[in-house]
Amino acid sequence: MNLNRSFTRRSFLKTALIAGTAPLVLRSSLFAGDAAPSQQITLGFIGIGKQGSGLLKACLPRSDFRVLAVSDVDTTRRNLAKQAVETEYANDIKSGTHKGCDEYSDFRDLLARKDIDAVVIATPDHWHALIAIAAANAGKDIYLEKPMTHTILEGRALVNAVRANKRILQVGSMQRSMGEFRAACELVRNGVLGNVAKVDTAVGGPPIFCDLPEEKMEPGLDWDLWLGPAPLRPYNSVMSPRGMPKGFPQWRRYREYGSGGVGDWGAHHFDIVQWAFGFDTGGPVEFFPAATADAKSGVRWRYATGLEVTHQKGNGITFYGDKGKLYVNRGKFQLWFDNKLASGPMDDYSPLLKKLLPANAVRLYRSTSQISDWVKSIKSREMPVCDVETGHRSATVCNLANAVYFSGKGLKWNPKTEQFADGTGDPAWLTREYRAPWKLA
Repeated sequence: MNLNRSFTRRSFLKTALIAGTAPLVLRSSLFAGDAAPSQQITLGFIGIGKQGSGLLKACLPRSDFRVLAVSDVDTTRRNLAKQAVETEYANDIKSGTHKGCDEYSDFRDLLARKDIDAVVIATPDHWHALIAIAAANAGKDIYLEKPMTHTILEGRALVNAVRANKRILQVGSMQRSMGEFRAACELVRNGVLGNVAKVDTAVGGPPIFCDLPEEKMEPGLDWDLWLGPAPLRPYNSVMSPRGMPKGFPQWRRYREYGSGGVGDWGAHHFDIVQWAFGFDTGGPVEFFPAATADAKSGVRWRYATGLEVTHQKGNGITFYGDKGKLYVNRGKFQLWFDNKLASGPMDDYSPLLKKLLPANAVRLYRSTSQISDWVKSIKSREMPVCDVETGHRSATVCNLANAVYFSGKGLKWNPKTEQFADGTGDPAWLTREYRAPWKLA
């Protein structure tokens, strides 16, 4: 990769990835209530594979957005995304009110544009922190896919960058915008289940080291930039499928690039447990290893309140209270009292929920769309439903659980100092090595 491609490239790498810069000032028109062309939030998309293209499809029809540019290391994906944008805006391009969509292989070229207000980042996990920190330092608001970061030190660095630059960052932990999960959390928060001392969270297992064989290089792919800060290794299509993938690529299985099922779905289900008990700025204090060294489930963690959470096989969340039991998953909600299933659908508007909650019930932040909530926060400058600190704390649970699987050892954790306690753990588990010239500022 040529880091000396231009003065803009050199100066941007220095200011955005290594040092903080002053935030840009958003146009005052963004705070208006409608979405006339001059009041639209201008967007850039970074990473437009399976998830990124889905987010692009969701954003394009919205009148409050205007997509100006896309970035991906894969030429085919960039071209398809550019085509999708220009098809959506065909009439505006024809009338001359829109200049079309620019495409970039290097995300830094997109971030250097001062006419872009916000970015959507949907790259592999190992790129999340460096790109998002650069975006914050460039004055962009951010929608960042989950898990928010690949390591705990990355998470804290990103929180600091977002706060220093007064940016809005929404994490794509979209279950916080789903009624069944909000209802579950409100029932727990308000004591409807009684004392909940145990929760089972069922998600996939931890990642493994990558051992894929070398394949012929994909034409039109900047493999060196795809790897970025990760170790140099030969190309394999499992990690970056040729062209636009039909399913979700399997780079998530490998420690160098993803967080396994623990991070992929844990960023959803572990996040809901954090929300249910009010741990959005805290976390567990102790982790216990699984029964065997090669186990893919069974790691447990405990909070200072005594709550114990166990990572189980499968998918879903089960809360065990001394007055009732609750199971929740996407589109699924089961509530038992005295071993009898409570009847009726459950979401934040259901009659059953209103009947069960006390008159002075604690009601949680209500969002029905992760993207719409992000827009609302960009305009109001108030925190979104899954703010950067929230995303960091949930990713921390995922990263610590994986560390226990990797090491086979338990650990004690201080969520206030974000350090290991009582001589347990290894500070090296908080970070990772970065391939030059990339580094965490």
